[in-house]
Amino acid sequence: MAELGTLERTTGSDVIFDKLFDQIIRLDLLPGTKISETEIAKTFGYSRQPVREAFMRLANLNLLLIRPQRATVVRPFSRKLIANARFVRAAIELEIVRAAARDRDKTLDGALKTNLRKQADAIAAEDAGQFHDLDYEFHRLLCACAKQSFAFAIIAENKAQVDRLCMLALTNKDAMGVLYKDHELLLEALFGQNEEAAVAVLRRHLDRLTPTIAAIYTTHQAYFDE
Repeated sequence: MAELGTLERTTGSDVIFDKLFDQIIRLDLLPGTKISETEIAKTFGYSRQPVREAFMRLANLNLLLIRPQRATVVRPFSRKLIANARFVRAAIELEIVRAAARDRDKTLDGALKTNLRKQADAIAAEDAGQFHDLDYEFHRLLCACAKQSFAFAIIAENKAQVDRLCMLALTNKDAMGVLYKDHELLLEALFGQNEEAAVAVLRRHLDRLTPTIAAIYTTHQAYFDE
C-alpha cells in the first residue's frame, strides 16, 4: 500500500505490517502459508507484541487467518470476499471518476502523466511488481485529482483482496498493456471532461477482473477456500 509502504514508522508494528503486507500482496507468501509470531519477531528483532498487533491488522484486511490454538496462515482467496470488495471499490471509484471529469485538480495532471509514462517503462522492462506499484499510485492520484483523497483509504482496503490475484494475472507484457491502455483512455476522458466516457472506461477496466478470477480459480484452486 502506497501510504503503508515506507519503513519510516514510529512503531515496530508498522514496520512488520508494511513488510508482511507487501510480501502477501506480491505472493512472496502464498495463500495457505503458515506464519509464526515467534519466527517473525526473531526475524525483525522485536518482541511478540508488535508482531501480534501487525497480525491483527492484516487479519482485519482478510489477509491473515488467525486461528486459536492453531497456526496462523496467509488467508486463502475467497470468491465471496473478492466479490464484496469489488462491489465496494466500483461504487466508490465510479463516483471518483465522475467527480474528476466534472472538476479535477489540474495541478495533478503532470503527476498522472508521469505515472503513465513510468507504467509504459515497467511494461517494457516486464516488471510486474513495478507496474503493480504504479497502478496503485495511479488510482490514488485519481482520488486526489477528484478532490476526494480520503476515499482512497477505502478503495485500498478493498483493493487488497484482489491485488494478489492481479499479481498472478500480470505475468506478461500483454496483460499489463491492456491495463495500461485503460489508464491511457481514462486520462484522455478525464482531461477532456467527458464524464460518460470516463465511467465507461472505468467499468470496462474493473470488469476485466471477472474472467481473470474465473481463470485463476480454475488453475490455482488450491489457493481458494471456497
